[in-house]
Amino acid sequence: MKLDRFFAKHPVFTLEEFDEYLGKQNRYTRDSLLTHHRKSGRIMAIRRGLYSVVPPGSSPESAPVDLFLLASKMTADAVISYHTALEFHGKAYSVFNKLYYLSSRKSQPVQFRSHEFISVLVPKAIRGRPAERFGLEHYERSGMTVRATDLERTLVDVMARPDISGGWEEIWRSLESVEYFKLDDVVEYALLLGNATTASKVGFFLDQHSRELNVKGSQLDRLRRLRPRQPHYLDRSNRKGGQLVTAWNLVVPEAVINSTWAEVT
Repeated sequence: MKLDRFFAKHPVFTLEEFDEYLGKQNRYTRDSLLTHHRKSGRIMAIRRGLYSVVPPGSSPESAPVDLFLLASKMTADAVISYHTALEFHGKAYSVFNKLYYLSSRKSQPVQFRSHEFISVLVPKAIRGRPAERFGLEHYERSGMTVRATDLERTLVDVMARPDISGGWEEIWRSLESVEYFKLDDVVEYALLLGNATTASKVGFFLDQHSRELNVKGSQLDRLRRLRPRQPHYLDRSNRKGGQLVTAWNLVVPEAVINSTWAEVT
C-alpha cells in the first residue's frame, strides 16, 4: 500500500490518524506497514503511537521536525501553552528546549533529541468546565490543525506559572513585544481563574503598560477588586527585597519595576 498521500498531508501523525486513513485494514497489516516504513527510514517514532515523516533525502537522525506539531499531538487534547505558546505566536524573547502543552491528565515527559515535551494540567479552577476552552484557538500549520492558547490567555497563564515560563525578565520582554491584546478577554480569563495573586500580577502588568496597550481604568478596576487583602510576592520563589506596589498589594522586584535588564547591553 502506497502511503505517499497520507505522509504528505500528515508530517506528524498519531496511530489513531493512521488507523482512520487505513479504514478497515486489520491491526497486523497496520503494524506491518509501520514497521516497514520505520525500517526504510520513511518515518520515525517519537513515542508510542506518535510518528514523524522523514522527508525524501533526509535521515531519521537529521530530518527536520516541526516541534509545535509534535507538542500538539502529544495527547489527544494537547494545547500548546505557556512559554511555548509565546514561541508559537512568535512573541517569545528566548527559545527554550522545553515545550509545554495543556492536557486534562498528567503524562510523563517525552524526550526527543535535545527537546523535552511536558504536559501541564488544566488549571483546577476551570478544569472540566466550559471555561476550560476559553482562549483556545485552532491554527493551521503545515496543512494540519494545531490548538494553542491565544495571546490573551497566554498572558494570564505565564503570569500564573512563571516557573514554566522563563521567569520575570523573559515574561516581561516577551509580553512587551505584543502590540495589541484584547484586554476584555485578558481580564475575563484572569477572573475565571479566581486567583487573587494572578489577578494582581496581570493588573500590575497592564497598569505598568497602560499607555502602550490603551488599558481602561474600568478594566483595571475589575482586576483590582480581586487583589489579595495582604501583600503577596510577585516572585514567591524569592521573597527577599522588592517594592510594595500598594495598588495591587504586590511586592515586586526592583528589576521588574524599573526594567533594569534593559540597561544591560
